[in-house]
Amino acid sequence: MKAILLNLSAWIILPFMDAIAKYLSAELSFFQITWARYFFTVFFIFPLMFIFFKKKLTFSENPKLQLLRGLTLFFANICFFYSISIIPMAKALTLAFIAPLITTAFSPFFLGEKVGFRRWTAVLFGFMGTLVVIRPGFLDVNLATLAALGTGFLYGIYLIITRKLHSTDSPLLTLLITGIVGASIGSFVVPIVWIQPTFSQWMWLALMGIFACAGHLLLIYSLKFADASKLAPLGYFEIVTNIILGFYIFNNFPDNWTFLGLFIIILSGVYIIRRELSVKKIQ
Repeated sequence: MKAILLNLSAWIILPFMDAIAKYLSAELSFFQITWARYFFTVFFIFPLMFIFFKKKLTFSENPKLQLLRGLTLFFANICFFYSISIIPMAKALTLAFIAPLITTAFSPFFLGEKVGFRRWTAVLFGFMGTLVVIRPGFLDVNLATLAALGTGFLYGIYLIITRKLHSTDSPLLTLLITGIVGASIGSFVVPIVWIQPTFSQWMWLALMGIFACAGHLLLIYSLKFADASKLAPLGYFEIVTNIILGFYIFNNFPDNWTFLGLFIIILSGVYIIRRELSVKKIQ
């Protein structure tokens, strides 16, 4: 029960970071916002780790894989923050939910996992859900929509890399390295697009980092009490907070087609997760 509460708390908190990013994107560059998300996450999380988790601050056994993971998540965040600066958060997140489908589709090639007919069918069914949301031929498919899909693709690859790192590096070390990679890469580019934030905007950017830090720490802490595979379906709860914030702050509410596509994608994702669990039990 403790694992569920911690995990759900994380998925309630993290959409607030997205809402702040969308709010600030009206006046600041989405790239600048992405950089701030990483900078303030590291700013807040490093002292916490140094004080409470100093023993976890060891050298990575897979530094190249950690770098690749950090870069993948960094570009996934760029795609997502760009997409929500233009389209509603719920639509962007719905399209990004293809990540588990991407992970399943590519795991035979990168992880050597066997994916049976049922899971391949679920992957195809899930991609049909994305077509329902996008409705190509009926709506203009803009760059923001493609960026949201890019988020899902990159995050799916990120999950594959995370699985490979799970057996060697601690989750806290991985979180810190990911933050440092994102903040470092972003620092090289952000001066080009820099717009001087006001004091109020600096506070919002810092708060965004706090939400990111708190959300990910809750996710990591929840894994102490339950396996990641069992908690994975709870990640879809993120859309609930996302829809509520989108409606009350930005007056955006998903249309029926988005809800239908969301239902199909979540159904596919949950089935894949449950199927993976049953296959592991048999093995």
